[in-house]
Amino acid sequence: MKLRQIVLAAVVAATGLTSALVSTQAAAQAKEQFFPVLVYRTGAYAPNGVPFANGYVDYLKLVNARGGINGVKLSFEECETGYATDRGVECYERLKGKGATVFQPLSTGITFALTEKAPTDKIPLVTAGYGRSESADGGVFKWNFPLAGTYWVAADVIMQDIAKNLGGWDKLKGQKITLIYHDSPFGKEPIPLLQERAAMHGFTLSLLPVTHPGVEQKATWLQIRQNRPDFVINWGWGVMNSTALKEAQATGYPREKMYGVWWAGAEPDVKDVGAGAKGYKAVMMQHGAEKNADVIKETLAKVHDKGQGTGPKPEVGDVLYMRGMMSAMLAVEGVRSAQERFGKGKVMTGEQVRYGLENLNLTQAKLDALGFKGVMRPISTSCQDHMGAAWARIHTWDGAKFNWSSDWYQADEQILKPMVKAAADKYAAEKKLTRRDAKDCQS
Repeated sequence: MKLRQIVLAAVVAATGLTSALVSTQAAAQAKEQFFPVLVYRTGAYAPNGVPFANGYVDYLKLVNARGGINGVKLSFEECETGYATDRGVECYERLKGKGATVFQPLSTGITFALTEKAPTDKIPLVTAGYGRSESADGGVFKWNFPLAGTYWVAADVIMQDIAKNLGGWDKLKGQKITLIYHDSPFGKEPIPLLQERAAMHGFTLSLLPVTHPGVEQKATWLQIRQNRPDFVINWGWGVMNSTALKEAQATGYPREKMYGVWWAGAEPDVKDVGAGAKGYKAVMMQHGAEKNADVIKETLAKVHDKGQGTGPKPEVGDVLYMRGMMSAMLAVEGVRSAQERFGKGKVMTGEQVRYGLENLNLTQAKLDALGFKGVMRPISTSCQDHMGAAWARIHTWDGAKFNWSSDWYQADEQILKPMVKAAADKYAAEKKLTRRDAKDCQS
């Protein structure tokens, strides 16, 4: 055999071997369900982003310890966004081609950006408790899933609790309520709902934006001191929350007259203020701190006690850690739901998982079996309803820990549904989208 033929044969053999190796690796990867994990463990919002990420990743590890999703093991890769929209989009572009199951941006700004990309890439977005409130309308937002609650739900429940403590909705007339909000898409989300309630009940709403990251609020609290509102609603994230509480303490504004959104009612928000934050309330998207939940006990036994925990053991079960676990659970159950139609024990595509999320039916029995007994209420989605539940409750800081201070509230759907539809229709008109028909709802 001539030298040229020998070399050519060797190249062909090597190419075949390489192809075989690649095919083997691809097959191995194909047996795992891949979860991209967008995080911010660095930057101004890290104190709040880290516990969420730890809870999210620990739940994925727990699912693997349980044997996977009908035998399908999970893989994941973190990507640091620093809570910046451009970096979040970069993470999305880098990870979407790895067989991404679902993206959870953990940022309303990133969610706005990815809402334009998800339909083309056919990868669902789960935005549990954040993102676009109108994306609860699955008839327009086919790929968005604000599961378990939107910011309009949060704002409505806060107003319900204020009204209840005053003695009824009629007692709101003439009251002054101030919203201090993170000057970003996230912070602006509750404004339409609060304006709607103000028009209905005759209270005065003042809007005070706070510039990122929220450490400078002197001028904001000077206005609050001058205007003397009856209630202050804090729509903050990260250092903005503890700064607001410190400024309230310094200016003498009563903390028991302050409410936070569910991203402003966790341990990192109050621990530096301690007793100075006593009386501060926050709406909670179903769960709170859940140290005694079955899923937490199981995570400690099967993950942390095995030396595989993602973060500090004492933080397991804290508010934001629990939020991360819940968010991961919702994504995992979307896969499980998809497998019911497309094949148990198989890896699901993003498009198949979208169907699973749209046909999610987490009964109380299912939630209890997953370890969320006493933590969450049932969630059931449909083609038109991509939120699945509108329940929340209030907890209050006693100077050392959060305690439940209300029963369950359900957001008023007679107010929310028309607002959601109107906003979704406006978005559809702007983007030249057609509402989904019955046939599309089956896909």
